[in-house]
Amino acid sequence: MDEAAAKRPVTFNRWLPYWAVFQADVHQTLRNWVYRVWVLLSVLATVGYLLYRVGLAHEAGIAQPASLLVSNLIRWGVLGSITLIVVLTAGAISAERGTMADSVLSRGISRYQYFLGKWHARLAAVLCTYLAMGLLALGSSLFFLHQDLSLGGCLMALVTVAALLAAVITCGVTVSALTNSTVVGIAVLWFVLYGGGFALDLLPASFPSPDRELHRLPHILHGEYNLRVLGELIAWSAGVSFVTALVGLFRFARRDV
Repeated sequence: MDEAAAKRPVTFNRWLPYWAVFQADVHQTLRNWVYRVWVLLSVLATVGYLLYRVGLAHEAGIAQPASLLVSNLIRWGVLGSITLIVVLTAGAISAERGTMADSVLSRGISRYQYFLGKWHARLAAVLCTYLAMGLLALGSSLFFLHQDLSLGGCLMALVTVAALLAAVITCGVTVSALTNSTVVGIAVLWFVLYGGGFALDLLPASFPSPDRELHRLPHILHGEYNLRVLGELIAWSAGVSFVTALVGLFRFARRDV
């Protein structure tokens, strides 16, 4: 019995280190005070805005269309969350720079698996939280009489904003892998995001712009959207995420920690 067990080939799971990094970073993100502040502020802002609109609807008879209500919740929620998401992602790798070589990379975890685990963990934690809060905002429309939401429009709005947030998260993790300081990473990421967003707004309307699509959220939620334009914006966001991640992955694999 022992000889048969000794002769049995030993199999190794090559992705076990990646999965370990992924799980550890998800747990770390959920315990991070920046993440908890982001969720708490988002929930309080949503509840406060809903109570305000419910009061107007019941006392003054002013019922806001559901598409406008939900678009305000999503748009201002995203704009207000960008800063906290930048802080949350810009320190994903740089915050562990001092102990990374001894406690992580010396235990059989390749830098590729480490970067991918960190990147995918931040994507999963932030996007799942955003989708949960987005569904909460959509459910809040049940308090109002003017139900002008379209199921397809709601799905397109959530997917479009998720694609934009995925690009922000990817840029944050990449900058964190390329810089030694979290503060420097936050400054660089703010400059890239706000500078890039301002530059896109200056381009002709035929080019996809995140700010323009956020302003069109009421029409998208109502079902009045151009699928080609939204598809291009999602494709551009996915392309930026992919290229940025490749740059961070290969650059992080060749630099000192």
